[in-house]
Amino acid sequence: MSPYSPERRTALILCGTGAHGVYHAGVLRALHEAGVKIDLVAGQGVGAAGAALVAIGGSARLWEETGVWRSPRVASLYGWKRSAMAPPVMGAGFALLLLVTMVAVASGWIVPFWWSATLLTLILLSAGICGLTVWRHASMARRGSGRWWWRLFGAPIDAETARALFSSAIWDLIRGAAPATQPARAALGRRYTEVLAENLGQPGFAELLLVATDLDARQDVVAALLRDPYRAEFMAPRPGRNRHAEVLDLTGVGRDHAIDILAGALTPPVIAEPTLVSYTADSFWRGETHRMCDRAASVNRLLEEVAAAGATQVIVVSAVAPVPAPHMLRVPQMDPRGRLGDFHVTAEAAALRDALEIARLRFDSVYVITPAHNPIGPFDVGGAYDAASDRRQDLTELMSRAYEDAYHQFIEPVVGASGEQLAHTEPGPDDMRVQAGQDRLFGA
Repeated sequence: MSPYSPERRTALILCGTGAHGVYHAGVLRALHEAGVKIDLVAGQGVGAAGAALVAIGGSARLWEETGVWRSPRVASLYGWKRSAMAPPVMGAGFALLLLVTMVAVASGWIVPFWWSATLLTLILLSAGICGLTVWRHASMARRGSGRWWWRLFGAPIDAETARALFSSAIWDLIRGAAPATQPARAALGRRYTEVLAENLGQPGFAELLLVATDLDARQDVVAALLRDPYRAEFMAPRPGRNRHAEVLDLTGVGRDHAIDILAGALTPPVIAEPTLVSYTADSFWRGETHRMCDRAASVNRLLEEVAAAGATQVIVVSAVAPVPAPHMLRVPQMDPRGRLGDFHVTAEAAALRDALEIARLRFDSVYVITPAHNPIGPFDVGGAYDAASDRRQDLTELMSRAYEDAYHQFIEPVVGASGEQLAHTEPGPDDMRVQAGQDRLFGA
């Protein structure tokens, strides 16, 4: 492995979902304090939100006391939608009341008037909720066919809270002290792109690359804002690939879509409604509206694209812990969000192992920052019980551990020793420590 060099073009890659973004915050704080120079920041999932803030010099908004991950709004991220919770609750109450009524009638009791009125009210209220839900879904631009309950109530998890939280953080950063109202997503994306493009090359700002998945185009969509000469090479044609169909140049026709792609990346697949993105009329898709969401295994695409953007060394940050040793299996969560979180963790871990095998051939140096143990899943926004330590761990503790991991795994052994190692052609002891850490992570 080649030693780290601040003169090389460095890319920071943030990958993960939901609550794992707090691990990114802790690592970013340590890198910021150590003065690590980042030329390009790329993200997938919640890492896309972190990358968007880092690119415009707002990484502190992720870890500071008034920042995103210390906000009380975090506790409501990826919660159950009210429209998904109301039918089973009302249905259970209606069934219970109906059962009691039938038993009362069968027993010869006289059912009081208020009892019948309550039953009728529940029936009318249920019909009203169904009607409102149908009207709401009918007003949307895109609805698929399927079973009536899916058409009525849609996906059960709400991703809008996460989209709103990070969009607000970006708006608060770029509007400064001006008491302006947050604009719509397209206008906010255009404003964000303008701010980044105007300040690119200034201290604290970095080039940006975001990835989301377009369900209608059946491919990943890459939004990029790069400086020349890397931009021209990045947009160059590739055999068997249409770069205009899969890449949004945020300095060109894709200038309005930075927040759109961010919203798509913050949308978990299947359990949340996809984000609807309307392309501009002058884009490849000619004004079409497409559905976008995250893809847990898109880290390989991130590495591929940052290599195309001219990065020579990468720092990959993931909150997924290494492969566990025998007899270290944890009790799985049985709720739907916990099960989906397990799938996301497995998909990311497998994709990361595969991607790094190829990444070592693409880059001069590859560094990985990851926890040795992490009981908090992607949707455990309120923390999680850790069977290994027999206690509950919260997001604040995960952020602190990430801060320590960044120092122990990268800053102290790599950045701190890079001045001495740059004079050597053979890997030194610190290089061996980093390689050993990666071998431990990926089971080599």
